[in-house]
Amino acid sequence: MNSPVPVLLAFLALSACQGHTAARPQTSSFLKESIRLLSNLGETTVSCDKMNVTNIFAGEKRDDDMETLCKATAVLQESQSCHGNLEGVYLNLLKLVQRHSVVHQPPCALAAGNTTSLSEFLEDLRRVLQRLVKDWNLK
Repeated sequence: MNSPVPVLLAFLALSACQGHTAARPQTSSFLKESIRLLSNLGETTVSCDKMNVTNIFAGEKRDDDMETLCKATAVLQESQSCHGNLEGVYLNLLKLVQRHSVVHQPPCALAAGNTTSLSEFLEDLRRVLQRLVKDWNLK
């Protein structure tokens, strides 16, 4: 009857280690799924493609990755009524920011200023997500 205790302890230790390493693949999955959804959106034309949204990618200032993703969730939240796939991208990015950032929690404030078309914003976002997948897979 003493054998279940060591087995339980070993299981708990393995579970704790596995949870830490599983965070990266799940993050990568959220990013890759978002890239896939954005690519599909780029192949379709919708009436709101020309809609103006805040251009979080404009200017010289470089946000950290989580701040950029947080701001992107705010833009997507405002725009998700345009196309059904935007909701999926919004939810994926929201989960990433909530899990990986203590400082930046949605909804992030967007400064008034430069705007761009929704289609340009989505293309810029897709490029940023592709860079993040590459960067995070190298770490």
